[in-house]
Amino acid sequence: EVQLVESGGGLVQPGGSLRLSCAASGFTFSHDYMRWVRQAPGKALEWVAGIGPDGSGASVADSVKGRFTISRDNAKNTLYLQMDSLKTEDTAVYYCATQFEGWQGQGTQVTVSS
Repeated sequence: EVQLVESGGGLVQPGGSLRLSCAASGFTFSHDYMRWVRQAPGKALEWVAGIGPDGSGASVADSVKGRFTISRDNAKNTLYLQMDSLKTEDTAVYYCATQFEGWQGQGTQVTVSS
């Protein structure tokens, strides 16, 4: 059974940081292109960042460039999203997902508010 379990979300003040993790199981994580997407209240799903199977080709959306960093640890079957200088507009549910199979986790809530 494929599982993607996100963690690390929470409430943070503007300018703060959070590190999201996504624990993967049930498939060959090291072979998959992975991504983070988010959905803010009343808005469409938005791609945030992606990374190749071996950690190469990491890229982030323009809206988070310079603030968010995607990484992975294939030995731990874990995907990460380091989020710095958070803004109120980053408030959303964040999901990790595979690029091609369409598997997606249940999400973790990130709320940026003073």
